[in-house]
Amino acid sequence: MGQPPRRRHRTRIPARRCPRRFHLAAAGRQHPHPSRRSHQHCLLMSATENEVLRSWVEVDLDALRHNADVARRESGTEIMAIVKAGAYGHGVARVAQALVPQVAMFGVANLREAIELRDAGIDTSICLLGACLEEEYESALQGRFHLTVNSLDQAHALNQLAGKIGIHAQVHAVVDTGMGRLGFPETEWQEGTIRELIHLPHLTWEGFASHLPVADEDNEFTHRQITRFREMVQLTQTHGMRPHWTHLCNSAGILGFREPQSFCNLTRPGLLLYGVSPLPPSQSLLRSTLTWKTRITLLRQLPAGHGVSYGRSVLLQRPSQVATLACGYADGYPRQASNQDTHVLIHGKRCPLLGRVTMDQIMVDVTDLPENAHVGDEVVLLGQQGDEMITPVELADKAGTIAWDIFTGIGRRVTRLYCEV
Repeated sequence: MGQPPRRRHRTRIPARRCPRRFHLAAAGRQHPHPSRRSHQHCLLMSATENEVLRSWVEVDLDALRHNADVARRESGTEIMAIVKAGAYGHGVARVAQALVPQVAMFGVANLREAIELRDAGIDTSICLLGACLEEEYESALQGRFHLTVNSLDQAHALNQLAGKIGIHAQVHAVVDTGMGRLGFPETEWQEGTIRELIHLPHLTWEGFASHLPVADEDNEFTHRQITRFREMVQLTQTHGMRPHWTHLCNSAGILGFREPQSFCNLTRPGLLLYGVSPLPPSQSLLRSTLTWKTRITLLRQLPAGHGVSYGRSVLLQRPSQVATLACGYADGYPRQASNQDTHVLIHGKRCPLLGRVTMDQIMVDVTDLPENAHVGDEVVLLGQQGDEMITPVELADKAGTIAWDIFTGIGRRVTRLYCEV
């Protein structure tokens, strides 16, 4: 295998600093800037300098870099940082910019995401992990993106088009060792297939890859899968295809399995970059990258027996102080978390959701807070406040889903702030 290419230093994308303090006009009070530590500064992606934030996430870029270092150390390889789906909801441009010095390339789902990265000034190699549609081939080739090849038909089509426009396509052969989603079936990956591929003159074989579907669930199957992939790597090299990169492991593979280090030189961390380990024993290695916050917009004292939210699924059992929050399922907060003993954090204390999550607002019970709540108070939906923490895994469990879904579901109208030392 060749050595990783030398990477140049890139110019950072300019971003404006958010003011150290901002006003809540409705409450007539000032609140500190929403960063966890006074020595941090936050970079504002889209809001105007005088905007009052209603719902926002704070992305800790230092934690992101720490987690990338964990991926490199645990795998012993270079990394392809997976930044698809807006970098798991964190905001792809600023996340990619922060990771450039630590990665060999970036992985995205499709052509549109790759173009978004290029438009943001990222010139590191970008791999389109999903299969391109034929109508996308020319733009993908002109963009000099790395493409995955999953069949002989796709390889021939890319080769023909690359020759027609006068370039060499940078491609990764993918084999299906158990995922059932992409790649050459194992039975088709034989000497004849390999020799046919390497004689296509306009394709440069940059990578050879597969994917682990149950590295966080089924160790026995995963060990067998790793063994099969190693055998396929050997077969591939024996018959003349020697790609620069060999890659198999996702986050669970990086944290749970050491065998691929002997024959792979690239891994594809996704979830672990964003502070969540798919293997709970490894969680202590990682730092949380995202805190999701909103504000109290209204406080009301409601009598016992009063219903809360659509369907009146909750009838108050006592006179209660109910806070309305400026976030709902249109912002990405999961509606499925309704009536599941779900909590938010206010003044560092857990406050239970009341009734169903609505499109733009959530109601919570603040009756038992030791300090009075006020309109404009900061509320943590995801992350830490004081000694309490709501993790992506906890919120996902309440909603009957997975942490990936929670991150990627955070909506566009939720402002992203970027904090670093």
